[in-house]
Amino acid sequence: MRPVADIENSLEDQVSDLGFEFIDLDWAGSSVRPVLRLRVDKHDSVPGKGVTIQDCAQISRVLEPWLDSHESLPERYVLEVSSPGVDRPLIKVEDFRRFQGHQVALHGHEVLAEGNKRLQGELVAVVVEDGMGLTGIRLRLGDGVEITIPKSEIQKAHLVFTWK
Repeated sequence: MRPVADIENSLEDQVSDLGFEFIDLDWAGSSVRPVLRLRVDKHDSVPGKGVTIQDCAQISRVLEPWLDSHESLPERYVLEVSSPGVDRPLIKVEDFRRFQGHQVALHGHEVLAEGNKRLQGELVAVVVEDGMGLTGIRLRLGDGVEITIPKSEIQKAHLVFTWK
């Protein structure tokens, strides 16, 4: 169902050329009517000051003709362009670096620490080894204890919005 090679690999460049940051793409729906859920943001935005509805509409208008030109994508596809939301996913090393000092939630493949598959705390540091990329995340938990979680144990990570 997913024409990954000819669409997904180029989509990040298309979004970047429009002056926005590609966050992620989720493929849903069916092979007859795929749903492409694209999340974008402004570069260096902070929670609450990111991409607008108008930005999403502009991106959608520009991407639709480009997507229409792909023979591997069924005619009845649906494109949904949105902000990453207040619980923005952290995917790339740059995401983790950018949001150091913010509250994040980590979800593990298995138990991460203290008997939990989900941990929440302040993102204190990003552990990167030479040539290896992101290898771990250092969190300060609510009780002040700092722990390092290996990247290989993290299934997903996202910001935690704090209501004021």
